[in-house]
Amino acid sequence: MILAILAMGAIVVASNIGVQFLIADGWLTWGAFSYPLAFLVTDVTNRLYGPDRARRVVLWGFAVGLLCSLIGTQIIGEFGPLVTLRIALASGTAFLVAQLLDVAIFARISEARWWRAPLLSTLVGSTVDTALFFTIAFAAFLAFPAAWGDVSWAQDPTAVGPLWLGLAMADWAVKLTVALAALVPFRVITRNLAQRVA
Repeated sequence: MILAILAMGAIVVASNIGVQFLIADGWLTWGAFSYPLAFLVTDVTNRLYGPDRARRVVLWGFAVGLLCSLIGTQIIGEFGPLVTLRIALASGTAFLVAQLLDVAIFARISEARWWRAPLLSTLVGSTVDTALFFTIAFAAFLAFPAAWGDVSWAQDPTAVGPLWLGLAMADWAVKLTVALAALVPFRVITRNLAQRVA
């Protein structure tokens, strides 16, 4: 299980670094591609060790995320701190709720066909993660103190509504794509390690 904790920590750190680098004309960041792998780690742990240990891995990932946010609030970039308090709250809330939901759904349907639990739990978890993060981080209808971060730029109109909604849709599409692709490593890892764990 220590490998799962290390993998989760590495994914959280990589995602916190990757989110600083914009791609696709600013619609995505590199973190959008690494973060969904956290669901793979959670699901593999759940399959091999059960939901209790999967929740422990999630809590370790949450702790690493908090540390990354704390460090990010102290690094000043071109427009202020790399991580504002609002972003930190959004990130921590979304991660914890979505990952724990993933664990619960996976455990509930773990006896179904091998692909159902990882696919459905990740799809639901990813959807909740995206909705929570982008709403808390950028929605204008949520009032936060100005010192927690200026999100006026995220309200710029686009074809799908405010910019933050378009960013959320792009992020969600990546998460769904990674969720489908992650079924292959999930199957390989769990088949190869199941006998060693048993």
